[in-house]
Amino acid sequence: MPAVSDDPTNVVNCDQQRHQELAKLLQPYGLIIKAVSMDTPIPGSFFGEREAGLISNTLYLRYDTPLHSALHEACHYICMCPNRRAKIDTDAEGDYDEENAVCYLQILLADQLNGFGQQRMMTDMDSWGYTFRLGSAEAWFEQDAEDAKHWLQHHHLVDANEVVTFRLRQS
Repeated sequence: MPAVSDDPTNVVNCDQQRHQELAKLLQPYGLIIKAVSMDTPIPGSFFGEREAGLISNTLYLRYDTPLHSALHEACHYICMCPNRRAKIDTDAEGDYDEENAVCYLQILLADQLNGFGQQRMMTDMDSWGYTFRLGSAEAWFEQDAEDAKHWLQHHHLVDANEVVTFRLRQS
């Protein structure tokens, strides 16, 4: 695993192997991974540059797209209501509670990827500039994310033991 620094470019990216892993992980949700060439802007990317894009049920990634970004956009798809999911194009439009749930779920899903895991996800989130009241993704996840966990449980996206159910939000 590469060393982590304050350089936001020093995060785990979606190389070809990661594209395959993500396709397998996200298949139960009906998400499709589509590779974009390195010299092409990423369709559906809300933030542009290297960030993942989401249009309909397709997650657009380049090999320089951060893995945390791919999981974040995938989790938006998973967490949004069916009406928004049916018309998603670039902007997930989620509210504060949903955004917290997205961040929490992306941390949980990180454990499903070989050699990545929750700790690296949180480190990459901090390096990239995610902001949390307690100063870090880890502190938020461990001490201040009960509302996000309850939101995910309420929508049956994780069970009482925080195990991912691999279901989409239905309401």
